[in-house]
Amino acid sequence: MPDGEPTPHRPRRWFFGAAILLISAIPATVAAQVMGSLGHPDADRVTYTTAPNTAILNFQVFAERKGGHLDRQALVKLVNLTTQTATWQPTGDNAECMFTDIPFGDYSAEVSAVGYLSTHQDVKVIYAGSMLQFNLVLHRDPAALNLDLAESILSAQARKESKRAISALKSGNLKDAQRHLDEAHKAAPMDAGLNFLLGYLYFQKKDFAQSTSYLGTATTINPHNVQALTLLGRASLEKRDYPLARSALEQAVMAGAEDWLPHDLLADAYLHEKNYAKARDEAQIAIAKGKNSATSAQLVLGEALLNLGQSQEGVQALTVFLQESPQHPTAGQVRNLIAEVNEHGSMPVETEDSVGPVNLRLSGIDPLSAIPVERLTLNPWQPPGVDDVKLAIATDVVCPSSQVIEKSGNRVQELVQDVSRFAAVEDLFHQALDQYGTPVRTETRKFNYVASISEPQPGFLAVDEFRADKLSLAGYPDSIASNGFAALALIFHPHMRDNFEMLCEGLGDWHGQASWLVHFRQRDDRPNRMHNYKVGNQYHSVNLKGRAWITADKFQIVRIEAEMVSPMPEIQLRSEHQVVEYGPIPFAKKNTTLWLPKSAEIYFDFRKHRYYRRHSFDHYMLYSVDSGEKRKEPVAPTQPGKSGRHS
Repeated sequence: MPDGEPTPHRPRRWFFGAAILLISAIPATVAAQVMGSLGHPDADRVTYTTAPNTAILNFQVFAERKGGHLDRQALVKLVNLTTQTATWQPTGDNAECMFTDIPFGDYSAEVSAVGYLSTHQDVKVIYAGSMLQFNLVLHRDPAALNLDLAESILSAQARKESKRAISALKSGNLKDAQRHLDEAHKAAPMDAGLNFLLGYLYFQKKDFAQSTSYLGTATTINPHNVQALTLLGRASLEKRDYPLARSALEQAVMAGAEDWLPHDLLADAYLHEKNYAKARDEAQIAIAKGKNSATSAQLVLGEALLNLGQSQEGVQALTVFLQESPQHPTAGQVRNLIAEVNEHGSMPVETEDSVGPVNLRLSGIDPLSAIPVERLTLNPWQPPGVDDVKLAIATDVVCPSSQVIEKSGNRVQELVQDVSRFAAVEDLFHQALDQYGTPVRTETRKFNYVASISEPQPGFLAVDEFRADKLSLAGYPDSIASNGFAALALIFHPHMRDNFEMLCEGLGDWHGQASWLVHFRQRDDRPNRMHNYKVGNQYHSVNLKGRAWITADKFQIVRIEAEMVSPMPEIQLRSEHQVVEYGPIPFAKKNTTLWLPKSAEIYFDFRKHRYYRRHSFDHYMLYSVDSGEKRKEPVAPTQPGKSGRHS
């Protein structure tokens, strides 16, 4: 990828090897007819054909409390209990799916969708040539999280203003920070990052009403930003809106907060709502995570234990607080409370979860006063790591790993067999970023792009990318040429996949479409034929790990995220993260549709510089092996037999 001459990057070239609910039974002979949209008489009629002595099963999926069909794609797994064979079908636009050619027998149906608890249904087929209809209701999974990976791209002016605002915030200049943030917010009022910064600004100004307003918007746009949720919880505590604080902090904890602070603040919220058992539990978690940093949690723990009638344990927690913070302004009041409890002795309560009769509060003491001042931490300049993201998956769904990996590989193999060369118009968007992840320079390029896929010898694939203009390094922004990223799906090709450990994580969702999530990682005992950087005249292999989204119906790869397994200090490559999306491209003249790359994004930290780059592809043209169409060959192609990557 990077070229180490006077300039940072040079295109990388690569080579890769190798209870029965029977609602109705509609008689039929060989074919059964139903309305295209059940319950709507005006809908077009659709005919479904089934073999003799078999039945048709129709499943319609509904969402609880919505009174209508499920708003996303679900996956129905039908298992023949006699043969233990499974068949999968995704629901269509009307949240329904059909199984045809189903012989007599007993079956088990499992319906799954992201964000909902899976539902099982026993099915008995006893009538030949019939249609059995089933209405299934899915219930929300209370623990499900929907992760929005999309990041808005601010205009150049908005980014400029936000960069100045961050600098002012770090310097404590709240007046200048507000001026710049107000200007940026006018241009992008629904940007989660800007709303967070405004929420932080007003928190520093102790205007907690305004702070919670902006932070509420930020967390609505991005409901899994732990930093924004935590600050929203703290600002809500400051304005004594304990239900809002509890809600935000519960979300922060559910979103996988590893820091102790959300647990400490949540314990405080529970304490104010007199839920002492939960306050105790969260305070204990905060202490375990924060160790010596979570001194404030000892105050909450002490109060919670006292109100649960556990006087001895409560005094012990308060004593620990005094030992760790002997000079704290509230230390005198804490000592007075300990003396009072020791004088009155133990005070039992009826049950652990009850409010309890003691109701001791640290008079005049707010546990928030013992929590460190909120610091501004910078938003990450690149997406979170593949293994750091907790994606929502359908519950109780067993992924047919071998089937998913094999069939997705077949789709990639079919592409290689059907296509020898395709062309497209490529738009290149490049940004050099500062240490805060704010662009300091933006450049764009447009290329006539041609990609060639060949198999020069059995078991090996060669992918070459050509650009008709500016093929030297000097023609690329920051003298960095990035090639080959769009072909990342070839990891799943039968010649390549054995070089990776692959694990199907479960059924996820991509833009409302049910998709299998497959995690992959380069094997240490197999050659790396996928990814490398070229520095000078030397190639440096970069091991990758990542995740692919594969459609549950057609096993097409729609998205891949990948990143380097570990930094490479020998070439000053600290990080790299790729996001590639694929989509169906119709070729009317050839009466075919192929899944090809639509965009490829790369975030990389190389030689103490950070970069963001996006390749977008459009206006495809297809050249098949036997095509008689003529093509204009780009000038000065790169070396044959190798494919371009990042360099």
